[in-house]
Amino acid sequence: MDVEVRPVGKLRESAAAQAAFGPLIEALCRSPADLSRLRVVCDWIQYSSNFREPVASRQVIGGEPGQLELAIDLRRCADADLPGAVAAVLGEPAEAGGCTWLEPWVSGRESCIWRFNSLYWQALSLWEKATGREYEQSLPGGESDARNTEAARELILELFKLWDELDARRALPEELYVLELGVGNGNQARTWLDQFVELDRRHGRDYYRRLHYLMGDYSAHVLDRARQAVAHHGEHVSALVVEATRPAITLGFLTGKTFLVYISNVYDNLPTDEVACIDGRMYLVQTRAHVAGAGRLAGRFGVQRQDLEPLIQRLLRIGPELLSESVPEHFADPSQAVSFWQAAWQALRLAERYVLLEGLDTYRISPSLTGEILRPLLEGHGDIRMHVSNGTMASFADTLPLLHPFGRVQCHDLFLTGQADYRTGFYGPGKYDGSVVNWVNGPLLQLLASRRGFDVRFAPFRQRPGSNVKTMTAQVRD
Repeated sequence: MDVEVRPVGKLRESAAAQAAFGPLIEALCRSPADLSRLRVVCDWIQYSSNFREPVASRQVIGGEPGQLELAIDLRRCADADLPGAVAAVLGEPAEAGGCTWLEPWVSGRESCIWRFNSLYWQALSLWEKATGREYEQSLPGGESDARNTEAARELILELFKLWDELDARRALPEELYVLELGVGNGNQARTWLDQFVELDRRHGRDYYRRLHYLMGDYSAHVLDRARQAVAHHGEHVSALVVEATRPAITLGFLTGKTFLVYISNVYDNLPTDEVACIDGRMYLVQTRAHVAGAGRLAGRFGVQRQDLEPLIQRLLRIGPELLSESVPEHFADPSQAVSFWQAAWQALRLAERYVLLEGLDTYRISPSLTGEILRPLLEGHGDIRMHVSNGTMASFADTLPLLHPFGRVQCHDLFLTGQADYRTGFYGPGKYDGSVVNWVNGPLLQLLASRRGFDVRFAPFRQRPGSNVKTMTAQVRD
């Protein structure tokens, strides 16, 4: 039996978590499981709202027969009947039991959790009305770390320096394009543009007259709110609905023209698979969404338990407003349908299993990229599990061609900057209000950028060094 404890710092602070190891080992020894084929992985899951139970099992399919992984959340084990939960999980296959399944086994990026995620952004105004707060208030600290005047001024002055140098060589285009992806409530754009106007007046080069600031976002509601925030900048600003994983479909006209692509809190919200290396073999992590406490959820809203799954599927297809119109006997108005949506999201869980990959080159990260790029991060490093960041990889690859030869991508997000980081903690999926969050595989982004002639560098967010947010910069390699 192998026992792995991911050494997150908070584990040292929790006497309850430390005290769980004795009862855990006793429960394992009393179980009928073949301990020689059992892996035990102990995480501290920092997201209080997430998709995992405190104790869960994961089958390993395609490796040694009967191999099983037992997953323990040390943060919550003190509040659970740990011996009873271990006995129940090891005595019952993960796909059995009394839960209500919402899908078959699929890769992580194909799970219906991303349909919930899309619904959140599509019907954000209804969710915010029900909660009484804007979505940014659900972030740690109640706001995005990237909204910072000092950071905006620093970035603008760097642009001015570049433009001055190009202008001196008669190489500066007449139109100066800046693109923001993931505009939030528009505060970042307003701060950036207001600072741009002030600094341009001092600079005396009249760059503002030539500036085109484009805001791209998946959510029309978010764009409308952001557009209002920057209305005083008039025709200098355009707002476009953009598919985050394929920005060039909408923004292809910017190819080779964009001096700055600014991205904040987008990549951690894009679909991703996970892969793992176990005993030298490569596996894809498959997931299966289900509803915990399905009977309670059905009873709360006066529906039969067998009707719960089709009702949730209908919600994901048509949204809460049309759901209330289609089944008024259950939801008299959209607000009740939103309550159902929120309760279903809270109850949503993911079962997991490992399925053997025949070869990394047979696995596709995106239409243009195979899993072969993962090899240096997986081979020769022992047992490890990591995000593939499929949506981010596709988005990033689609964004790089938009850059002017002297342009850059600057992104503030939750980045892991070393492959070894995956050995020290849990990095998603977690839940932010009604959306999904996963930390982004930074070393994988660096490999992708290097293949395309770009350098990617990571740095702490300078204006708030203690934040989990890091700054990624991508530019053409010198």
